[in-house]
Amino acid sequence: MDQVISSNSSNAQKAYAIIVAGGSGTRMQSAVPKQFLLLNGKPVLMHTLHAFSQSTYKPELIVVLPETYHSYWRELCNEHHFTITHQVVSGGATRFHSVKNGLDEVDTNSLVAIHDAVRPLISTTIIDDAYEQAMVKGSAIVCVQSRDSVRQVKENKSESLLRDEIYLVQTPQTFQAQILKQAYSYSYQESFTDDASVVEKAGHAIHIIPGSYNNFKITFPDDIAIAEFLLCKKATNL
Repeated sequence: MDQVISSNSSNAQKAYAIIVAGGSGTRMQSAVPKQFLLLNGKPVLMHTLHAFSQSTYKPELIVVLPETYHSYWRELCNEHHFTITHQVVSGGATRFHSVKNGLDEVDTNSLVAIHDAVRPLISTTIIDDAYEQAMVKGSAIVCVQSRDSVRQVKENKSESLLRDEIYLVQTPQTFQAQILKQAYSYSYQESFTDDASVVEKAGHAIHIIPGSYNNFKITFPDDIAIAEFLLCKKATNL
């Protein structure tokens, strides 16, 4: 049974954001999954949902969360008086299956963004640009160019790659819903590393748009301190 946590407002729009929150706390050295860790006094996931709620597209928010954490998330929402409307659905065995569960709640004639719950510093400008570009081109994958030299290792031999041709993929990954639904109708493959790889396998072109180096994925303990610094800096500049 799907769970809906909502405020008094209605967000029935032709845009959706599926927030994938299936991570664990292993690399964070934490017993609590990283999407629930406190960032400036609030769980990381709440910052992410807030960013999407500020989009001019006003997407309907769908949080894909392991079923074992549904009640814990409800408690956190009550504790932090979190009232941004969102729906909670159960995650699957892999990220692919979790996204597929979220897509079941999406209308075909719409736009849908898939975003990692633990990228709380995503800007509203990038979110809006992704929706706009996906509307025109079918897809919009947020990326940044590599700042470092890159080498590829195969069979214990390494070779240099052209840094200017290397892009680091982030989220949101935004699509016309009919394209995404068609791609996710196929069976899971281990080569599926993200939504773009699923859509590409289904024969669709992938379009990339500029992201931000601040839109990093919280993975290690130091990342929380960096994110808090950037949030404080942003608040000071407002």
